[in-house]
Order: sequence, then C-alpha cells, then structure tokens
Amino acid sequence: MPKPLLHFAHGNSYPAGTYNRLLAQLAEHYDVRTLDMHGHDPRYPVGDGWNTLTDELIAHLEGYGQPAILVGHSLGGAMSTMAARRRPDLVRCVVMLDSPVVAGWRALVWRLAKLAGWGARLSPARFSYKRREHWPDRDAAYRHFHAKSMFQAWAPGALDDYMEHGLAPHPDGVTLRFRRDVESAIYQTLPHHMGGVIRAPFPVPVGFIAGTESEEMRQAGLAFTRKLVGEHLAMIEGGHLYPLEKPAETAQLVHAMIERLLGGAKANG
Repeated sequence: MPKPLLHFAHGNSYPAGTYNRLLAQLAEHYDVRTLDMHGHDPRYPVGDGWNTLTDELIAHLEGYGQPAILVGHSLGGAMSTMAARRRPDLVRCVVMLDSPVVAGWRALVWRLAKLAGWGARLSPARFSYKRREHWPDRDAAYRHFHAKSMFQAWAPGALDDYMEHGLAPHPDGVTLRFRRDVESAIYQTLPHHMGGVIRAPFPVPVGFIAGTESEEMRQAGLAFTRKLVGEHLAMIEGGHLYPLEKPAETAQLVHAMIERLLGGAKANG
C-alpha cells in the first residue's frame, strides 16, 4: 500500500533540506515532499500577508494530483493554513509547528505598524538585514554558526544539513542560498489577516505543536490558536526551532497528531 502523501513547508531562511533529520523520520510513515525554498521564484515574489507565497505553495500542491497532508514550521505552517482555507480540495489536514497565529488586537497593531513603515523595526527583519551572508569557505561558515547557542541546541547533524542545503558557491567563498533580502521581506510582511483565515468553520482538520520555550509563541499568545485547533494542541519542550532541536520527538508528535486529525486508519488512505 502506498504511503500517504505529506508536504512539508519550511520556516523562513531555512531551505527544506535543513530539516532532513525530521523529514527522514516522517518518511517512515509518509511519502514526504517539499519545495526547496519559498520566496526565490520570480513568479511568486514576497508580498504583504504572504499571499503570493501561498500561491506558490498551492501551485506546487496542484501538481500532486491528490490531496496532501500539510506540515509546516513557522512560515510554512501559516502558508499551509492559508492554502487550506483557499483550496481545501488540495489538503487533507494541516499540522502547524510553532506557527504563531497573530490575530485580534495584535494583528491590528501590526497592520498599523506596516502602514506606518515600521515593519523593519518591529520585526526580526531588523536583525536579518544585517545578517552575515559570505564566508571564505564552508568550514568558516560552520564555525560561525556553531559558535552561536541557538545552533548548539540543534540535534547532531542538523547544522551539517544546513551547511549542505543552505550554502552556495560565491566568488569570495560561500554564501547563504536563502537570500538576506528575501528573509527580511518575509519578516516585514507577516500577515495581519489571520483572524479571517482561521474563522470557523475551518474546512479541514488542523493541529498545532508549540514549543514550551518559544519566544514567538509567547509574543503571539495561544488564544487564537486554541480557537482554531481546539483539543488538537500539543506541547514539546524547546524553543521556536524545536523541529531542528528534537527531530525524532517532533516526528513522533506530528505522526500522532495526523492520526488524531484523520482518525487512525483513515490517515493511511
């Protein structure tokens, strides 16, 4: 019997191959597909509210010829949810991995901030605009990232995956494949319309797995997430990047969530 189709959508600045430890675990149960990097196809430039990025995801899903289970981290979870709202015929269920649902008064404040031109100052773009993107060689890049506590928390091998899939040759050595300007544009255009996206009834089952130490979840709150997913909310010890910190445990929770959302045997159909 063929494995059920699962599409994984990556978080901002991390090409899909960065998650290979997680994807390998999911591949034990699913036919796992990905799109390498969102935001880099000139046909789908980054736009406000990530609508064009969602167009790109939908176009990719249309090529499968059958509905897919969608699993997405951060940016990927939001895009997956927006795609499910717009094209539920392409989606069996959605599992959001630490994808903060910004709605209510927070969304209004964010919308006004963008209108005032403060998007860069009030989002992680204020850091990504200055992110180092060139190194003389791969070893130098590895040392740069490995010295940071955030990457030291990643599972063994995950940083190697990032080096393999996140770097490209450059005349002066190596450079980040996920362009700094694209990463920054994605942060600046974070959706303010998720309240409308998640309104009930939602057309497909949705589950959410949140990191207990996630600063992103602390800032956004869980109230609107709970309205969307109801009882389908799980927690995992870790920060916003827990899929890279604990890929095996994340995969177990994702598989269990999919089973709950689709009803056991139906998940295999």
